[in-house]
Amino acid sequence: MDSNIINVVLRRLFLAVFAAIAYAVLGRLRQFWRLRHFKGPRTTGVSWWWHSRAVLSGEAQRWYGDVTEKYGPLARIGPNHLITSSPELWMHISAVRSPYKRAEWYYHCARFEPGKDNVFTECDTEKHDARRKKMASGYAGKENPGLESSVDTHVKELVHLVRSKYASPAASTKASKPMDMASKIQYLTIDVISDVALGQAFGDLKADGDMNGYLKASEEGLKIGNISFGLGTSFLRDLPIIGPAISPSEKDASGFGRMMAEARRVVRERSMKGTEEKSDMFASFVRHGVSGDDLFQEVFEQILAGSDTTAASIRIIMLYVMSHPRVYAKLQAEIDGAVKAEIAPDSPEIIADTEARRLPYLSAVIREGMRVHPPVVNLFSRIAPREGDAVTVDGKEYFIPGGTMVGYSAWSMHRNNKSLYGEDADVFRPERWFVDESIPEEKERLTRMYRVNDLIFGYGGWVCLGRVVALIELHKTIFELLRNFDFALKDPFKPWELYNSLGLWEIKNMWVDVTERS
Repeated sequence: MDSNIINVVLRRLFLAVFAAIAYAVLGRLRQFWRLRHFKGPRTTGVSWWWHSRAVLSGEAQRWYGDVTEKYGPLARIGPNHLITSSPELWMHISAVRSPYKRAEWYYHCARFEPGKDNVFTECDTEKHDARRKKMASGYAGKENPGLESSVDTHVKELVHLVRSKYASPAASTKASKPMDMASKIQYLTIDVISDVALGQAFGDLKADGDMNGYLKASEEGLKIGNISFGLGTSFLRDLPIIGPAISPSEKDASGFGRMMAEARRVVRERSMKGTEEKSDMFASFVRHGVSGDDLFQEVFEQILAGSDTTAASIRIIMLYVMSHPRVYAKLQAEIDGAVKAEIAPDSPEIIADTEARRLPYLSAVIREGMRVHPPVVNLFSRIAPREGDAVTVDGKEYFIPGGTMVGYSAWSMHRNNKSLYGEDADVFRPERWFVDESIPEEKERLTRMYRVNDLIFGYGGWVCLGRVVALIELHKTIFELLRNFDFALKDPFKPWELYNSLGLWEIKNMWVDVTERS
C-alpha cells in the first residue's frame, strides 16, 4: 500500500480517536459544570469511581447516608447524579403527575432479560401506569379471596417446622438444634408468594430446603446485577450479540437461567388451565389483560421481589426485637394478652390480620424495625424534566438541571432523620410511635412520622404493589413466632451476614436457639 495512503488513513484514525476523546471530556466537563453548586465527595464531579466503590462494597446504603449527613439533604454522588434524604423532595419527585421519569441507568440493571421489562423496570411512565393498573386488583386481594388463608397455611407450616425440628421443649434442659432464621423466613415468603401468585407453593417449608435452587439462583442473579450496576456495564446486555452471550439463558442447566425456565414452564401450564379453576393473582392479571411474555415477566418479578423484600423485613424486625430484651418482653406480653383475651384463636390456628393490626405495640415494633433498618434501600433513580426543576429543600433553594438523575437515600431519610424522629433516631425504640395526641404539635408530628415512614413502600404512582401481602405476612409471622417460641441469638457479636445487592438485602447465617413456650 502506498505510504501516502497509509499516512492519510492513520491521520484520519487519529483525528477520529481524538474527536471521540475530546467529545467525552467536554461532555464530562459539561456535567461537572452543570452540577457544580452541589457538594459531594471530591471525585464525584468528574468520575463514577466513588459510586462504583459504594455499590461494590455491599454497603451502598451507608455510603449514601454518609454523603447526605456530611454534604446536606441534596448531595452529589456522580457526574450526573444527585441523592436526597429530604422526604418532601422525594414526594415531589415521586408524585402522581410528577414530570420526573425513571432512569434507565438504574432500573434496566434489574431486568431479567435484555430489552424486556416488568412493572419495576419499566421506565416509560405511561406504559408503567397502564401495566400497574392491570395488576392492582390482584395485588390488593380484591380478586384473590384466598389470600389471607394462603398466608395462614404457610405460617402454620413455619411454626410446625420450628417446633418439630429445632425447638427444645419448654422447661427442658435439652439443647435445641441451632436454626438459621434467615433461611426459614425466606422459605416462608417464597412459599407464600408462589402460592398466591401461581396457585401452587414451591414447598420450601415442607422440605426445609431451597427446592429447585430458586433462592440460590435469585441471590446469584442479584449479585451479577449489582456488579454490572457498580461497574457501569449493564448497557452491554442490550447489545445484539454480546447481550445474549453474557445474560442468563433458559437453556442453562442451573442458576438464574434455569429458574427462569422453570417459572416460564409453570406460567405456561397455568395459562393452559385458564382462570376459572382458581381466583388468585395470576387469574386476576390474565382477566385484566396481562398476557404473553408480559405475564411471565410480572410473575417472575413478584416471586423474586415479593419474597426478598418481605423476608428482609421479618428478619430485620426479629433481629432488633431479640437484641432488645425490654422490647421483646413488652411485645410478648401484648401477644400473650391477645391470646388470653381470645383475640387470637388457639394455636395452631393463626391470628386474623384485622386483629393483629389492632395490637398497638406490635404495629409500633413493625414500623420501628423498618424505619431503623429499611428493608429496601434502592436508589430508585429519577430523571429531572428537560426544563429542569426549581426546588426548596430545608428552606434552601436549588435548581436541578434537566436530565439530572436524582436518587433516594433510605438510610438517612429514615434511620438518621433526627429532625423528625428525635436525637435518638438511630436507636430502635418503638415507643417513639406513642405520643400525646391531645397536644396539636405532637399529633401533627406523628402524622408526619407516619407519612415519611410509609415512603419505605414508595409514593404516588410508584407505591409497592405488594404492600398488602407483605403487611399481612409481617403481622401474622411475628405474632405467631413470639406466641409459640422464645428465641435467642447464638452469637450476638455476629448476628448475621449482610450484603446490599441492588438495594435488596442478602441475609445469611442468622443463627438462633429456639425454646418452645408452654
